[in-house]
Amino acid sequence: MQTFEKDSNVTAIANTATNTPQKNYAAVRFNAMKHGILSKQVVLPHEDAEEFSELLSSLVEEHKPAGPTEMHLVEELAGIMWRTRRVLLAEGANINRSLHSVINNKLRSPIQVALPCNRNILNEDTDLHDLMKSTPEDALKYQQEAEVDLAATNKAAAILRKGGSKAYEKAQSALSPENLDFWHDCIDDNEYPDTAEGLSQFIREILWPDCVRSEYEAKYTSAIQAQTLGEGLQAGKLESLTRYETHLDRKFERTLAMLLKMKELRGNNKS
Repeated sequence: MQTFEKDSNVTAIANTATNTPQKNYAAVRFNAMKHGILSKQVVLPHEDAEEFSELLSSLVEEHKPAGPTEMHLVEELAGIMWRTRRVLLAEGANINRSLHSVINNKLRSPIQVALPCNRNILNEDTDLHDLMKSTPEDALKYQQEAEVDLAATNKAAAILRKGGSKAYEKAQSALSPENLDFWHDCIDDNEYPDTAEGLSQFIREILWPDCVRSEYEAKYTSAIQAQTLGEGLQAGKLESLTRYETHLDRKFERTLAMLLKMKELRGNNKS
């Protein structure tokens, strides 16, 4: 591995930083990446070496290191910033994996925990993926549609309770088109008889609870999203990353303080 003492190019970068106008930095800005002691170890094979070079060059331009020691400290700053970026990537990947696990775990769905206690809420068939993708506008539209469906279902149930010769036909007409199709599918599957009594039972056992659940979930979509994201965070798994990030922050502060102190001493010696 090359060292700063043996590498005239890096020394040239340091000297240029001290003695050359800002415009000359463009000619040497990428040399830091090619010849630094730490750079070759900091950047992993799958990472963007040019991006790191840009970062290091910008720090060289900012601090204008004079000599190999100051150049080493500048490169150390770049390495710390690069590793901090890596920590944030790891944190995001960890949260995404945990969130995916929470959304797909039907045995421990966060929906009921997020909602106020209500014995009418059944969420076995709820698609949490759709709820998580909902915008506030989507949730409002979903709630309005759910309220319309619930009102239509209540109207159909009231017609059946009142009875009469045309009660069955009127009740079917009162249902929303989607729920009427749902009812006909149940008839075709022989789940309920094609009668007023069968429709009344279908509404009581299937349709009304489903409409209530849909309205309730739409109303509390933001709470469900917050609960799901909170469970997906799984802060315990991020503890080690947080400790490492804190270590990097402290190291950055110490390194920067050391660099600034050296520059101060250099300025005092010149005076």
